[in-house]
Amino acid sequence: MSNSRAVRFETTLLVRDTCLCLHAQRAARALARRFDEALRPVGLTNGQFSLMMSLNRPKPATMGSVALLLAMDRTTLTAALKPLERRGLVEVRPHPNDRRSRLITLTPDGLSLLARAVPIWESTHHAVEASTGGEGDRLREHLRALS
Repeated sequence: MSNSRAVRFETTLLVRDTCLCLHAQRAARALARRFDEALRPVGLTNGQFSLMMSLNRPKPATMGSVALLLAMDRTTLTAALKPLERRGLVEVRPHPNDRRSRLITLTPDGLSLLARAVPIWESTHHAVEASTGGEGDRLREHLRALS
């Protein structure tokens, strides 16, 4: 067996220092941890908060519209909805005009919990935004372009 490396260590350092995907993943994980910790008192993760916010609309949402908004496949969305449904925070029911389609709504308990979570999100978001040195709008613009 040879001691030579198939990939030079310098390449590893280059990826570590320049890879946009790696840096986006690291930032996403750090932000997720920060919001998870902030939302812990209301019993939500950042993903559950985002999912519930996506359901806060005048009419029931379709699985497809929520999956598109959150950039996830329907299987992942279904799995993410299960714990919220078990807690009585969301309701998933068949579409009255197309039994193959599902409609999702926040329950009264879900709306109440979301109302308690929003001020926590606002203060945490404000702190994160402040840490960008006034570059939050530019950062959002670049993130949207990548997504």
